[in-house]
Amino acid sequence: MRKSIATVCLSGSLTEKLSAAARAGFDGVEIFENDLLASPLTPEQIRDRAADLGLTIDLYQPFRDFEAVPDDLFAGNLRRAEHKFDVMRRLGTDTLLVCSNVSPHTVDDDHLAAAQLHQLADRAHAHGIRVAYEALAWGRHVSTYDHAWRIVEQADHPALGTCLDSFHILSRGSDPKGIEDIPGEKIFYLQLADAPLMAMDVLQWSRHHRCFPGQGGFDVASLVRHAVNAGYQGPLSLEVFNDVFRQADAGHTAVDALRSLIALEESAGLADLPSPTVPSGVAFAELAAPDPEPVAALLGALGFVRTGRHTTKPVDLWEQGEARVLLNSGTATRHDGTALTAIGLETPDPDAAVRRAEALLAPVLPRRRTEHDIPLDAVAAPDGTELFLCATRRPGHPDWTRDFPAERAAVPAGITGIDHIALTQPWHQFDEAVLFHCSVLGLLPHETVDVADPYGLLRSRALTSGASGAGDALRLVLNLAPTPANQGTRAQHIAFTTGDITDTARRVRAAGTDLLPVPANYYDDLDARFAFAPGELDTYRDLGILYDRDEQGGEFRHFYTATVGRICFEIVQRTGGYRGYGAANATVRLAAQRDQRR
Repeated sequence: MRKSIATVCLSGSLTEKLSAAARAGFDGVEIFENDLLASPLTPEQIRDRAADLGLTIDLYQPFRDFEAVPDDLFAGNLRRAEHKFDVMRRLGTDTLLVCSNVSPHTVDDDHLAAAQLHQLADRAHAHGIRVAYEALAWGRHVSTYDHAWRIVEQADHPALGTCLDSFHILSRGSDPKGIEDIPGEKIFYLQLADAPLMAMDVLQWSRHHRCFPGQGGFDVASLVRHAVNAGYQGPLSLEVFNDVFRQADAGHTAVDALRSLIALEESAGLADLPSPTVPSGVAFAELAAPDPEPVAALLGALGFVRTGRHTTKPVDLWEQGEARVLLNSGTATRHDGTALTAIGLETPDPDAAVRRAEALLAPVLPRRRTEHDIPLDAVAAPDGTELFLCATRRPGHPDWTRDFPAERAAVPAGITGIDHIALTQPWHQFDEAVLFHCSVLGLLPHETVDVADPYGLLRSRALTSGASGAGDALRLVLNLAPTPANQGTRAQHIAFTTGDITDTARRVRAAGTDLLPVPANYYDDLDARFAFAPGELDTYRDLGILYDRDEQGGEFRHFYTATVGRICFEIVQRTGGYRGYGAANATVRLAAQRDQRR
């Protein structure tokens, strides 16, 4: 289906918004009236600009507070409409969105509303224009899509149809199945938006918290299926009011928007994409370290061994058990010091994963390699992290470890693998990152958790390769810093697994490495919350080990190293099917890391 986007979704001037939509690959746009009014270009110039970019102008909106009003107001509304028809002629668009009336002057009279909309449609028809009537969720008398349709049906004019908006329908809890009772040719337009499930005034919810399909809690795919079953053949169009999107880079937002529609088509059964190949684990984590010595010393203290060096690049391979870390001293970072720049994902079929990534607007990154380097494809996550699609030591696939001739063998020292990787997201890309990892990689999102940080709230969401969260081969945790100013100060971390956390902590301490200090107050509270075996809590207090227990009796023990650059390491031990990430301890950890940076 054709894909369109309302200019209100994007930041910048109208010309910047049109350019961003075209570069992303949209077919058309809705012109939001405020964008036109603020533009120095004439409607003709905007029409020509859109045409040069390959965009159609599919809708002009919104036309407010028209129907069911006294005669004196109605005359003024018709005059206002005639002016808009002229603007639309100059823009080259033929569909006008009319929102249900919210004015205190409107009356609760469906017959009057239908009669006045009939007159509007009559005048519009003379200009070759259609009128799409939409029920606003906060409309004074018309607030549901089925009510709007009854008025359209009663008005009975060929130039009058309805506009269906997923936010207005789903935010009120209306059943979208009734859409199938509307003749498809009378559904003039379909506007789509998702939103997190929130208990708040619907107008404020709509104006500030909409998001693209797949980023919230609404079943937008089901609504689209009902519209298509009814016979709707127009574009899938996004209308999203979001404070973050209106400040973020328009180009990134437009790509995120189009990706959401492509994924939505797949979810609604309207398009076939290459099937997701869900990663089966972490092959490696790559750290860029302009000065590799501090992080190399920390890896050594954790029991890692440098087992090889890349044949052509200044990259070292450190291993312990199934945990592998690449230390790259030849790559500059966007931040001071060591930073996580790439993750290798064990992928059942790397070629199939590439095909799906490209279908969802995540093309393979260009790479410089010599003829002897193992070919390894990577795509970029929204935050710039490179995701390599690997098949480590599997017959029939290129094995990236062959680029690292073995110099010595790893020695078991307690760590067995990578439990999860936590990535701090840029403030404007959190929802985009969730959609990217879920749609491109096939990961499953878990509930968003808000964690108290010394300077605000840190938003966190886990993505896993399975629904349970326990025993998953791959776990990623996306974190959002409290404010844009804080995002560079929040450490990313790699969490390693161990079968005996107290033994591992003692080994690290014996190597002369201090762990993140934990306040005594934390252990006093732990003693009040849980019953421990004799001496157990004293051991945790002595070693700086954090503890959590879930309602099913699963236990989580973990500790953190000092932060080097923007990276710290976490060591974790899960028992009893524990599914979380120690969120109850995050406040203590974040405060300790803040104190350490000071």
